[in-house]
Amino acid sequence: MHRILIGLFILLSLVSLTSPEPAALRFKRYFVAAESYESVGVFDVDNNDTLDLVSGDFWYEGPRFRHRHLIGNEPRKEQYYDDFSTIPLDVNADGRMDFITGGWFDQTLRWVENPGPGKDNTPWALHEIGKVGNVETTRAWDVDGDGTIDIVPNNPNHPLKYIKLVSPGVFKTITVTPTQGHGLGFGDVNGDGRGDLIVSDGWLEAPLDRTAGPWTLHKEFALGTASVPIIVADVNGDKRNDLIVGQGHGYGLHWYEQTRDAAGLRGWTKHLIDDKNSQYHCLEWLDITGDGRPELVTGKRFRAHNDNDPGSDDPVGLYYFTWDAPKKQFVKHDIAYGQSGIGKGTGIYFAIADLHKTGRKDIIVAGKDGLVVFFNEGGSKK
Repeated sequence: MHRILIGLFILLSLVSLTSPEPAALRFKRYFVAAESYESVGVFDVDNNDTLDLVSGDFWYEGPRFRHRHLIGNEPRKEQYYDDFSTIPLDVNADGRMDFITGGWFDQTLRWVENPGPGKDNTPWALHEIGKVGNVETTRAWDVDGDGTIDIVPNNPNHPLKYIKLVSPGVFKTITVTPTQGHGLGFGDVNGDGRGDLIVSDGWLEAPLDRTAGPWTLHKEFALGTASVPIIVADVNGDKRNDLIVGQGHGYGLHWYEQTRDAAGLRGWTKHLIDDKNSQYHCLEWLDITGDGRPELVTGKRFRAHNDNDPGSDDPVGLYYFTWDAPKKQFVKHDIAYGQSGIGKGTGIYFAIADLHKTGRKDIIVAGKDGLVVFFNEGGSKK
């Protein structure tokens, strides 16, 4: 009996070493502003080695984000401001970070010029990049693999294109395909080393020359009113990239496992992550727990279509999902959940950054329910 007990003790000890108890992150909620812009970006506006917040008509000076500076006067369009992304980019190469945004209503992609020091509350100049069609939102990816980001707007029912900064203040537009739906992603689907574009009705295979094309559409799935972005990542560690997709204007969050049959034919198996929440419009995939593995950060966009989407009256929530490899499923963790003011929506474009150089990544979310920072205070044993 004594030997049996010793054996059990050793076994349990080994299990505890190989399967550590997961740590739950703690977040401190920090209210910044009651503005209702849908997008927020993070960058050092004034070059003082401190990150600032940029959202709509204002930038908020770090590290406290209490001192607010005017950027402009974006007119309200119905219940929206026509400002659906905040992509940091030094467009004119003057050493100051500008940003890129676009609007659904005026269908214009534009860059907003940082005027530099000594011009506090001076409106930032707006520069039109081009009329691209209704801008659902915009993302930045290195589409052509040259080491610099390109701008990729999601323009439902308009041509899919990416926009390249070719010299200071000068952009070139490359058309990929004549039309696109709701939802957009980027990543290497077929393992050839080139990033492909994911749309709601399939994936577009990148050619050797991205500018010349053609981009071949593989209609291997139908994703509905898919999120922006659609995440392309190897979820289960089988060396094949899978997809993570939210429904931007309905219920559901899923991952699509890329499979191969005996003949090498590609397939996709749909797995549920969460069906209890709607309006999973914006997703991010990166390590916020500090364990070296990415997590899925997302939530419900608050009043995406002004209460005209399924589940609009449900509580709002911001979450992170960890991957449980033995069970091959995602585990949901609440960051803020409840009615507006208790829970928190994601807006259409949110940011994740280490705001105070703590070594932990914080989550910054805008939206019709205000601008809030969730400071990451690290994990605690359950």
